Amino acid sequence: MPDTSVATGDQLIIAGKAYSSRLIVGTGKYANYAQNAAAAEAAGAEVVTVALRRVNVADKGSDRLVDHLDPKRFTYLPNTAGCFTADDAVRTLRLAREAGGWSLVKLEVLADQKTLYPDMQETLIAAKALIADGFDVMVYCSDDPVYARKLEDVGCCAIMPLGSLIGSGLGIQNPVNIRLIVEQARVPVIVDAGVGTASDATIAMELGVDGVLVNTAIAAARDPIRMARAMKHAVIAGRESYLAGRMPKKRYADPSSPLAGLI
Repeated sequence: MPDTSVATGDQLIIAGKAYSSRLIVGTGKYANYAQNAAAAEAAGAEVVTVALRRVNVADKGSDRLVDHLDPKRFTYLPNTAGCFTADDAVRTLRLAREAGGWSLVKLEVLADQKTLYPDMQETLIAAKALIADGFDVMVYCSDDPVYARKLEDVGCCAIMPLGSLIGSGLGIQNPVNIRLIVEQARVPVIVDAGVGTASDATIAMELGVDGVLVNTAIAAARDPIRMARAMKHAVIAGRESYLAGRMPKKRYADPSSPLAGLI
């Protein structure tokens, strides 16, 4: 798998495991599993999210995701998409651990069908229960720095604030709060939801987040494989830009060449 790290030692560390790629991709909305696998390869991804309620990972009698995305090459990240209560989310991930032995999981507890906005009270309850049960929890949350800190304090191994609503493609709507979350975090911060195109991923990375999770923006593109490649380069560019440190903004022009000594 291609190494997408931008500098020696610049790796994403989640729950003690190092990854070279900072782009995580989903496994929903693709035309088929083969297209999904091709997109993951083009993205250079090492972690793929799996909605256990919607993706076949176990039924050997039909086409399975694991037949296309080798679990020995990709880290599977089971998620609780479609869960609207803490109890449902905890039950789903306990079943996932029984089925596949997964302990690194992505928790999301949604508030309603229309917005798919996270229910933060239920999310916090579920996070506490899962962590007490031995799970490493990456958690989808609102872009609220207070709740982000609470989730980290209870032991979540990654904080995943939304850029905008799931599947909306609206991009990063609240860069101020994302930056505040990044500044206070001691664990990786990964923008999850709302990325619509490559420039959105770059903007997120330039805010200092540690990674970006993309699903719909790739799967719903006219050419998913090409968009996956674009997202890969966008994340690398954003990370490089953040590490380089942008020039300060100025109110007036500042010539690139000295004005002294002009003929």
